[in-house]
Amino acid sequence: MGDEVLFYAGKKFVAKATILGLFRNRPLATAVWGVDEAHKTWEHIMALGDVAEFEMPAENVLRALRVPVPLRSLTLVRAEERRRFLGMDDRVVRSRPEGNSSRPEQAPTLNREELFRSLSTLKTHTREQRPSRHKPVTLLWAIGRLAARQDRMVEWETFRREVAPLLQDFGLPDSKVTPEYPFWHLRTSGLWCVEGIDQPSTPTRSQLAASRARAGLTMDAARLLRRSLARAEAIGLLCSKYLGDVDRDELLERVGLAGYTRASGEQPTSGPSGGMAPRRPVTSSPPARDQRFVEQIKVMYGHECQVCGSRVETRYSHYSEAAHIRGLGRPHEGPDELANLLCLCPNHHVEFDRLAIYIDEDWSVRRNSTGAVEYQLKLHADHAIEQEHLRYHRGLCGRI
Repeated sequence: MGDEVLFYAGKKFVAKATILGLFRNRPLATAVWGVDEAHKTWEHIMALGDVAEFEMPAENVLRALRVPVPLRSLTLVRAEERRRFLGMDDRVVRSRPEGNSSRPEQAPTLNREELFRSLSTLKTHTREQRPSRHKPVTLLWAIGRLAARQDRMVEWETFRREVAPLLQDFGLPDSKVTPEYPFWHLRTSGLWCVEGIDQPSTPTRSQLAASRARAGLTMDAARLLRRSLARAEAIGLLCSKYLGDVDRDELLERVGLAGYTRASGEQPTSGPSGGMAPRRPVTSSPPARDQRFVEQIKVMYGHECQVCGSRVETRYSHYSEAAHIRGLGRPHEGPDELANLLCLCPNHHVEFDRLAIYIDEDWSVRRNSTGAVEYQLKLHADHAIEQEHLRYHRGLCGRI
């Protein structure tokens, strides 16, 4: 379960969905598809969720996967191949409106620039000259739902049950826990919509419950935030602008966005007191690194740090670390390639990973807390760093 299914028609991918369950039901299959001459039918049925319609030319992707064009049968693709060639989150051409698919397509009303302008100018109450955290915490919760492929719209009771504890734990000290406030007033951001209730004043909790009101990100905001780069940049912006003194590791883990506080995506191994934190049992394995790239980047720079130029001396040799700019595995899904690697000393590896420094478009290395230039990145003629990976890292730093 949790695998992705893509729908193909007219030489294009036209929709995607998440597989929630697989089952057999011969009577249902017979009623839908009938039977062939041997009285057989297609009994395997998928229950799907998070269905999204779009249009994207399929030929180049299919050829890259060595799949015959046009596609004429069910085809299975390994996860690593999907990540490499089917970047649906970043390559969707045009979204269609939710609901009745017979309705004419509508042009998106929100673009990327408007999205980030809205995120950076949230109208928030202030308490002792500190902005309320209700709206940014709620938006992170909503982005976490998108990342988990859950429905963007949520009924009030579900919203209250999930968001109120977040506001209690991560809101301003001594502030009232009022989940109805972001549920209703996030509409002023232009990124949020409320359905099922319409009145001029803020509704009470009982009114929201009685009307079974639903709220969530608009379709256009959700469309943009499903893209991995925009999602990383939005998380970085919300955390840096509104949640500077919040325990981000804990908050992002609570809303389903664990890993976005580190370029590597790895989880912290120690708790607030410095001891080992309890870890959740997991059934997946971390992505394997290609040691050939690791050794190649270290040899290329002679173990010298690309940031400061230092080279750590050991008894018999020298020591350096290969740092992925966009981390492998969840949540970043970065590629294991030389264009996504840096050769760093241990200190600058930690600072880069924990988002204390970032690399600008002109290759200057800047301190994230001040924006001040501290170094100029050292580059080898044979090392072609992909700027999109650096842009993704800057997004995690809250630098759009």
